[in-house]
Amino acid sequence: MDLTTIIGLGAGIIGGNGAGKMVSSLNQGVLVNSIAGLVGGGIGAQVLGMVAPALAGGGMDIQGIIGQVIGGGVGGGALLAVFGAVKNAMGK
Repeated sequence: MDLTTIIGLGAGIIGGNGAGKMVSSLNQGVLVNSIAGLVGGGIGAQVLGMVAPALAGGGMDIQGIIGQVIGGGVGGGALLAVFGAVKNAMGK
């Protein structure tokens, strides 16, 4: 696991917790938000690498770091949103 992957995972944790704070109906608590963000961040960073390899970069240049932060953060927030929506729908 290289440093850019770790950046994407960290950004996913931040994205998951950020999404939970911004939309209270999606908030599942810090632990669940972090886990969903971690998984979503890993997926988001990998998808970004496949869809836009020029943005994701492969090294530790600023473009690669920014790409991992964006892909990880968006992926983490998106997975938490899906998880929260499913959980809320099942609770009704």
